[in-house]
Amino acid sequence: MTSSFSLSSSLKISTLLLLSLLCISTPAYSQTYRSGQHVEPAFEGWRPNPDGSFSMMFGYMNENWEEEPDAEIGENNFFSPGEADRGQPTHFLPRRNRFTFEVTVPSDWGDRELVWTLNVNGVERKAFATLRQDYLVDNMVIASETGSLGAGTSSPESRANIPPVVTVQGDNVRVARVGETVDLTTHVWDDGLPKPRRESTNTADELDLRMMRRPSQVTVGKINGLFLSWNVYRGKGKVTFDPPLPKPWEDTRTAANSPWGELWLPPSVPEDGIYDVSVTFESPGSYILWGRADDGGLYHDAYITVHVEE
Repeated sequence: MTSSFSLSSSLKISTLLLLSLLCISTPAYSQTYRSGQHVEPAFEGWRPNPDGSFSMMFGYMNENWEEEPDAEIGENNFFSPGEADRGQPTHFLPRRNRFTFEVTVPSDWGDRELVWTLNVNGVERKAFATLRQDYLVDNMVIASETGSLGAGTSSPESRANIPPVVTVQGDNVRVARVGETVDLTTHVWDDGLPKPRRESTNTADELDLRMMRRPSQVTVGKINGLFLSWNVYRGKGKVTFDPPLPKPWEDTRTAANSPWGELWLPPSVPEDGIYDVSVTFESPGSYILWGRADDGGLYHDAYITVHVEE
């Protein structure tokens, strides 16, 4: 009797545990999508400029893990009031992209709102930007929000850090043909801060520990280390970058080529600071390519336009 009762009880407990896990995990998985979802525009904050104007900072959350939708400037992608085109992207990388671009407003902007409207996959969303004091951003806020620091923390090293500087050598506007390789030579300068948190190798024991370790902070975590990333900012059509570069978006999957992935290693930095990247376009059109140098805490952007013909 005792043995039968124990077995029956064990089976019941196992069934209840399985049902509980299913109830917990199903909603989580149901909120993850490869494609077909909308893009949420985001106001990240503002900072003052030396000339008295203000820079309003924007990013977005693409709810898709794979789809990179396009929304041309117009009724599906515009700012108001004023000019619809404020330099926003029309091509959206997957998932969360913070501090993607800035819009400058004059010193007399006052308490007005600047609104970014996006309609992707039939869903319209808006981001409302204001100069309220609680949205003021500095370098420590950027480093904290992007995961370089823990929430609300700082250090002498992080306070001393200044953004890297990325410079594209050659013409900023180029012409190419479909299938033709465009060579980008980019120089990146950095002050070496913050220092990389990770050595340049992953041993088997380290991999096991990192895969099993719980998150160490409540905010998104990021591995510090200088890297350059090139991506499409505007333009439809597949574009290939060779060699593949780290992702500037928060791909938190363990083995992702992203500083937000647990097993990511900062790439080696060329001694002369020169990065050579080849770009190939599969479709004609006008493209704006976006280069970002990121040291883990702060960033700097550069852009190049390529007109691609058949």
